[in-house]
Amino acid sequence: MNKFYTETLHKLETEINDLEIETDHSIQRIEAFIDIILKYLSEVKKYVLNRGFKNIGEEIHFFKYQKPTIVSKLIYYNTIYKIETKKPYGSKPIKKYLNDELRKLKRYFARLIPIRQSLLRQQFFGL
Repeated sequence: MNKFYTETLHKLETEINDLEIETDHSIQRIEAFIDIILKYLSEVKKYVLNRGFKNIGEEIHFFKYQKPTIVSKLIYYNTIYKIETKKPYGSKPIKKYLNDELRKLKRYFARLIPIRQSLLRQQFFGL
């Protein structure tokens, strides 16, 4: 499982990096990123459904560390897509809109700080 996952993640990141270099920052490009991620996520899903896991530890590792790596990329590009597709016209409205979106993201991450601290405490101190 680890070898397949590592190779799949490497191919995914290579395709994303290649696309970032060769295209502009358009909505079509973001859609292409999402399509690429969904393709590789589907491949991983098929592999898992066909092969299963050797043991419970491998399954936990997959769902705790490996799958979130790919899904986080999907969340990231979906968020960018949402922001870009709802962006208004005109420099002042765009500036206000982007500042509002930035404020929302900062609030979201500020709410995650206590959760992260709690998880780190559990990891290091076993609390």
